[in-house]
Amino acid sequence: MKTGLKFILAFAVAALCMLAFRGLVFTLLTVDGNALEPTLRRGDRVVVNRWSYGLRTGGHGSLFSYGRLWRSEVNRGDIVAFDSPVDSVPGIMVCRCTALPGDTVNTGNAIVTLPGKINCDAEDCYWMESLNKTNTADSRTFGVVPESRIIGRVSLILYNHDDNRMFYEGYDASRMMKTVR
Repeated sequence: MKTGLKFILAFAVAALCMLAFRGLVFTLLTVDGNALEPTLRRGDRVVVNRWSYGLRTGGHGSLFSYGRLWRSEVNRGDIVAFDSPVDSVPGIMVCRCTALPGDTVNTGNAIVTLPGKINCDAEDCYWMESLNKTNTADSRTFGVVPESRIIGRVSLILYNHDDNRMFYEGYDASRMMKTVR
């Protein structure tokens, strides 16, 4: 085999492995708000473990029906990444899970019982809240989050970078490789 072809083949295999690893095992996200301060701050680059609740197959925007291989439960208090349940707030959101399927939540305006295990609904739903009560992009605004939209648990802060500064400055050393709880 020629040297150039070996290089191209090695590069292609490495690229495929990287894409499979990022798509099936971990996802990297940038925190774009202050909803979970002081746990997560604007500019944190976080690692989302896609296997934390089982490998998600199919679901929202897919040709296949939703399912999870090696499923495990979402725990109260977990910081969770999920696909936005409303069209008005597109993208991936990060919030803390404060109520599980079957729990009753008093929102101040109403009492909400989450669909799921106790209510015999087809899909388990979770109540997600931000720590910053002035931020309205959580379940108090858009309601419950179906399990099919949950991507995984935020497990690690890789680093924090201020995007208003140059790429070689603006890093916060105290936020590097910090476990999220």
